[in-house]
Amino acid sequence: MSKVLYIKTNAKAEGESRTFRISDSFIETYKANNPGDEVVELDLYDAGLQFLPKGKMMELRQAVQNQDRNHPVLKFAYEFMDADKYVVAEPIWNLGIPAILKAYIDYVAVGGITFTYTEKGPVGLCQNKKAVNIITRGGDYSSAPVESIEMADKYLRNIFGFMGITDYTTIAADRLDIFTEDTEKLLTDAVGKAQEVALTF
Repeated sequence: MSKVLYIKTNAKAEGESRTFRISDSFIETYKANNPGDEVVELDLYDAGLQFLPKGKMMELRQAVQNQDRNHPVLKFAYEFMDADKYVVAEPIWNLGIPAILKAYIDYVAVGGITFTYTEKGPVGLCQNKKAVNIITRGGDYSSAPVESIEMADKYLRNIFGFMGITDYTTIAADRLDIFTEDTEKLLTDAVGKAQEVALTF
């Protein structure tokens, strides 16, 4: 049995998120295909996340050494480490990831839990895990020249790889804010792609 961590990042009200329309469809298909797996939903806007507390880094390092799984910050890193698969649902904001998702990454990318330093450099401790990033974007960030300045999916792919997660798939719905596009068709196509990927995730 696998444990899936479904990380939801969108400030829109329930039922308004185009991102979640795609990602929820992915999760529904995954659950139907893997009824024995556990899916843990983590909505970052409901999780009480804040920026890392100022002046508390030594305390955090001590808590890592003590393997304090109930620490209000480190509990997120341990939850992340305990998962086998990750589904991230995010919109692109200002070319990058939403700030709350970056705050979450700062909570979970913790030396001694999700990665470690060796004589040969940093080594990710989240080996043999897999991730899907479901991202919605208003413009066309999948082709040149705009592709070169996209820093949302690129960042997530790199930081997940840093933690050892190299089996990483992107499902992107692009051009959603271009008024000449058929947005409903773009979303329907993205839902179909998500359901297809979910079957083998």
